[in-house]
Amino acid sequence: MESSAAFHGIRTAISSSATSSSVLSPTSSPPPTVAPGYGGPCAACKVLRRRCSDKCVLAPYFPPAELLNFATAHRVFGASNIIKLLQELPEGHRADAVSSMVYEAGARVRDPIYGCAGAICLLQKQVEGLQAELAQAHAELLKLQAQHKSLVNALLSPQLPPPLDASAPFADYIGEPWDEPLWTI
Repeated sequence: MESSAAFHGIRTAISSSATSSSVLSPTSSPPPTVAPGYGGPCAACKVLRRRCSDKCVLAPYFPPAELLNFATAHRVFGASNIIKLLQELPEGHRADAVSSMVYEAGARVRDPIYGCAGAICLLQKQVEGLQAELAQAHAELLKLQAQHKSLVNALLSPQLPPPLDASAPFADYIGEPWDEPLWTI
């Protein structure tokens, strides 16, 4: 029930941010505060409906325009796990980790069973098919190159048979043509 409520909150946060309304209803929460330097509260704070402070760990990696990225990662990993992971990593590796988490979460949403492994397997099969196709094309190329070379050699070689002399039809015949009788009676 808790995850359903959290997902409903994410969906509500995304849909409410997509349609900007200047009028606040009495039941809506006040807008989150703006994190300095990011042009508004980060996507994580918007989705989680909390204030975005100067020390928000998620602000540099989930700018306000990337609501869907955070919502997907939050749905698969959870905000607390994302924050814990980022706090354990050095600053230089955090952007890559966030990119990987967003990609893995998207793959997990598309394919809940295999996730990224399914995408990798599909790509490996495509690579194998393309390698086989490339090997076949390479073999055909070698065959055509050999045919071309033999045709060029045949055209350029002086080993062409001499033209026939019409006046001496049996000149290259050894011996006399009629030494023996054709019929014996």
